[in-house]
Amino acid sequence: MTGKEYCRLYRKSRDKAYDALFESYCNYVYAIAYNKLRSVASKEDIEECVSDIFADIFFGYDTESEYEGDMKAYVSTVAKHRAISVYRSITARQSHFSDCDDEELINISSGSDMETASDMAETRSILISKICDLGEPDSTILLQKYYYDRSSSEIADMLSMKASTVRMRAARALQKLKNTLAAAGITM
Repeated sequence: MTGKEYCRLYRKSRDKAYDALFESYCNYVYAIAYNKLRSVASKEDIEECVSDIFADIFFGYDTESEYEGDMKAYVSTVAKHRAISVYRSITARQSHFSDCDDEELINISSGSDMETASDMAETRSILISKICDLGEPDSTILLQKYYYDRSSSEIADMLSMKASTVRMRAARALQKLKNTLAAAGITM
């Protein structure tokens, strides 16, 4: 059916235009809806989607249009858009649905304390920030010594220093870190 034929029928009788449109494109529209919805929708949902597609086409097509070509492109575009919309709606409903009752959900516990974990993450973030504020090589010495558990001699080799210098700088940097953390309200 062309756009011109549809408009001519529509001007004569809206019902005949709708019937002709339905007859021409019913199988095509059903195939589009079925392919988009078969994994999530029931047969009734697919049939309702097909009805909605034809309603969209019937009420949305510009009957004053002078389009002479086949309406298949318009029909397929409307069908795909509506089917995708229905797909999203159904999957959104399914993802929000839970058949567990609240008592069962209470019994399912992660065993972790979210508040404590959040506090520890925040403390770690502040600690790393304060260590970096110490500057080089003190921040590297503290991270290598206490985070990577490296010895003073390993750190000395890495930084081209003497082991005794690394130990002395580590002690001073640690004291400086304790003071800055205490000023931030964190005690070690």
